Amino acid sequence: MKIENLISQIRQKKSFLCVGLDTDLDKIPKHLLQEDDPIFAFNKAIIDATHSFCVAYKPNIAFYEAYGLKGWKSLERTMEYLNQNHPEIFTIADAKRGDIGNTSTRYAKAFFETLNFDSITIAPYMGKDSVEPFLDFEDKHTILLALTSNQGAFDFQTKIVGEEELFKEVLKVSKTYQNTDRLMYVVGATKASYLAEIRKIVPQSFFLVPGVGAQGGSLEEVCQYGITENVGLLVNSSRGILYASNGEDYMQAAAEQAKKLQEKMEVELKRIGFLS
Repeated sequence: MKIENLISQIRQKKSFLCVGLDTDLDKIPKHLLQEDDPIFAFNKAIIDATHSFCVAYKPNIAFYEAYGLKGWKSLERTMEYLNQNHPEIFTIADAKRGDIGNTSTRYAKAFFETLNFDSITIAPYMGKDSVEPFLDFEDKHTILLALTSNQGAFDFQTKIVGEEELFKEVLKVSKTYQNTDRLMYVVGATKASYLAEIRKIVPQSFFLVPGVGAQGGSLEEVCQYGITENVGLLVNSSRGILYASNGEDYMQAAAEQAKKLQEKMEVELKRIGFLS
């Protein structure tokens, strides 16, 4: 998907919400466990309930790998459903891959071609030749882990290397890669105070921002420091939407939570003049 199409969706839906499909059989409503494919049944229901309020979906691949072949089949069915019924919605494989070049190429083919995702999250630790194979794919996007929302981010990402933090070096070096117009970055909502500094390095790139909601991140702070004239943000919510209820009303509860976030996002979009 071209960035222009994503921006158009943000304008149309008055939202930059990404819904994380971190589907856990221990948490979904119990009556769905009677389905032949409970993961897909739950995903489909969540998509049907929330697609009007979001512009992206982000399956976390670990939640599918954990169930072996059945999990992969559920993921494949989810992507087929999204691509057939909501092709306008941006899809993110939250896979956090990163390996030597020829292996990265195979990962890229798996997620960009076989499963037809629009983007994938990538760990940058192995450097240029592990990232650029993903950037070779036209109209696909590589979302580099820059500054994550977990507590362990402080173990390495914020350590001073030379004269500045490691995450800043990652950002600067990534700008020298081929096809950098296809790069996006993960910046956690719980690190919102860093966003202004990050924007100085990558002023127009899109950020995938996890950590709003259950992890305690503030949407208002993220927008204060990170939003651009073309928005430049995809703010993710997973548990807060998926498991708003574990009863028969789970679809309605998910829709209500997604709508609440969308309405807050609409306020921010109007504040910057993106919406009239």
